Amino acid sequence: MANWLCKQRTIARPNYNRWLVPPAALAIHLSIGMAYGFSVFWIPLEHAVGISESVPCDTDPGGGIVDSLRGILGYSDSGPCDWRRSALGWLYTLFFVFLGSSAAVFGQWVEREGPRKAGVYASCCWAGGFLISATGVYWHHIWLLWLGSGVIGGIGLGLGYISPVSTLIKWFPDRRGMATGMAIMGFGGGAMIGAPLADLLMKYYAGPDSVGVWETFVTLSAIYFVAMMGGAFGYRVPPLGWAPSGWQPNPKRKRMITSAHVHLNMAHKTPHFWLLWGVLCLNVSAGIGVIGVASPMLQEVFGGKLIGLDMPLKDLTVEQAAQVATIAAAFTGLLSLFNIAGRIGWASLSDYIGRKRTYFLFFSLGAVLYAAAPFAGEIKNVALFVAIFCFILTMYGGGFATIPAYLADIFGTQFVGAIHGRLLTAWSTAGVLGPVLVNYLREYQVGLGVPVAQAYNTTMYVLAGLLVMGFFCNLAMRPVAPKYYMSDEELATERRIAHEGGLENRN
Repeated sequence: MANWLCKQRTIARPNYNRWLVPPAALAIHLSIGMAYGFSVFWIPLEHAVGISESVPCDTDPGGGIVDSLRGILGYSDSGPCDWRRSALGWLYTLFFVFLGSSAAVFGQWVEREGPRKAGVYASCCWAGGFLISATGVYWHHIWLLWLGSGVIGGIGLGLGYISPVSTLIKWFPDRRGMATGMAIMGFGGGAMIGAPLADLLMKYYAGPDSVGVWETFVTLSAIYFVAMMGGAFGYRVPPLGWAPSGWQPNPKRKRMITSAHVHLNMAHKTPHFWLLWGVLCLNVSAGIGVIGVASPMLQEVFGGKLIGLDMPLKDLTVEQAAQVATIAAAFTGLLSLFNIAGRIGWASLSDYIGRKRTYFLFFSLGAVLYAAAPFAGEIKNVALFVAIFCFILTMYGGGFATIPAYLADIFGTQFVGAIHGRLLTAWSTAGVLGPVLVNYLREYQVGLGVPVAQAYNTTMYVLAGLLVMGFFCNLAMRPVAPKYYMSDEELATERRIAHEGGLENRN
């Protein structure tokens, strides 16, 4: 097995078809992309103990640290009680904290050991995290959910996410934006498949003693493990010096695209890295919090309006609430579809208009749309509300897919995967900032007596403000100064360390 996982075994034979590599990346990214669809589990998990209706904890939040902690963990003096949305939301935050952290820590290792080994390890972590989470739901221990899917699954997210980026950029030097769009679009589409599938599985497994979540976790674990292992063994890397037939680098390079390379350990010492860090963090923060509550947000804002009834969610019958939940799950899947379209569409467009101009569009249009969302909710226009967030999700996904190409333009391709891994710490930060803003501002608004249907309005204005800040970070981007580039001798040394020199082609 160790021999099959080594990077040398993944060197492609001559005349290998580079278009066989994107499906391998999609198999892994579609699997780990289910992280975006976890909001479909929130409402069922809020009823994991009570089944038909939530059992609130009778602990006093002001009674001390121990009492508050017991309430968060789902226990009170009278026994187990259902978890609160804010406690479940930390699982979503942990996903992206550990995604960014593991990508930063293991980025250079992935560059040197190759995408196949990273993909296999990612498969074990992601699928194993589902199994641990299933145990947590069965035993009613929320810390097992945090550990399983949040920590271990989050590490799998990081390894799986960065595994194809550098490889596809090197296979497609003529279309960097499109390549990174292909590498990452599956992650945005994971919920489009996973959320409706999870909803169907929960309904199939649900009964008088279970809401069907832990059984669904076990099933998804098996499905994703098989898909991700298939993708990992489908990876191939190009031989050193490979180029598409007939393609030559443009001698008249654009000002924002370098032909040199910045070392991984030098990149974070440049102001350019931190400006791009801010660009990614602010763009992601504005979208990730909304994605994390997409299903319950639609249900709470429109309630019975989704099925033709002018009634709030709390007044619906169990059967009517189930119909609304199904529609909300479809909404989550629809957002994933537009997330996918944005990743390949915007990233491909950036090959023609440039990365900087592309991000200007993201931040300016996004701010306007976030500010308009409360209006759509207030007039109860479901179509307008859905359309706003679908378009927002194209730019959110496009931001993820365009950032690796932006990094390759600024820092060169030698360490683009590892630099991308370190930049994903911005995603970790956003994974805390976005969901915390959305979840706790909602709870604060509800605590003040604001109707649940209007509890997200203030949050939308705050998120629009984050995009305005990102606009100015992107405005400050300039080419890297030559003093940061590696010499030819340093580049040759790094290529030897990364097993890129003197290797024969294999399968």
